Amino acid sequence: MPLRRPRYASLAALLRRELIEQEHPATAALVHDLAGVRARGAFTRGEFVRMCRWKSPRAQRLWQANSPARIGTVSRAVLATRSERQRMELLTGLRGVGVPMASAILTLIDPQRYGVLDIRAWQLLFAIRSVTANRRGQGFTIDQWEQYLAALRLHARRLKVSARSVEYTLFECHRKLQRGTLYPPPSTTRTRRRPPGGGRGRALPSGSGRARRRRAAGPG
Repeated sequence: MPLRRPRYASLAALLRRELIEQEHPATAALVHDLAGVRARGAFTRGEFVRMCRWKSPRAQRLWQANSPARIGTVSRAVLATRSERQRMELLTGLRGVGVPMASAILTLIDPQRYGVLDIRAWQLLFAIRSVTANRRGQGFTIDQWEQYLAALRLHARRLKVSARSVEYTLFECHRKLQRGTLYPPPSTTRTRRRPPGGGRGRALPSGSGRARRRRAAGPG
């Protein structure tokens, strides 16, 4: 997904001109509702569901499968540790929670120190050469999360704002520069000719009913 070329040579230059300090009203309301989580030392399943839905409702079937007991155990461990890597490892151990979702949970609980790692923020950082890997901004690793978090906090300290403000600025700047759709369309499998000498028949498109039934039956 291409971006128009940013007119800023660095993240610092972008933030000097584009910084957004005011939170979106709906997000601010959710952060307010979650204000007691850190003092309590855990979040409930209901709070977990609200945070996941805020980030991405697409994976609802997966994150809804986490039990209240499992969420309670994980959330207590997340809020008890001082290791950012361990926090991310614990959260991504929950069903339906990848690095972006885990970063959103941490952001909603503590926006002063965290920001959401997602495709928009990372692609913009890549475009201004603040990061040099993962151009598409998908399939994030924990190492990339730690690199991203360090950058957010560095600029947040310099500007005396929250890490969320820095991240939200990246998000909105990407939206202004975006061309086309955010995610590339899924690739299609091309039909092949029957191989010389026979064979089991022509290849089936991956989404066809026969192909799905064949995959479900297993190899053979």
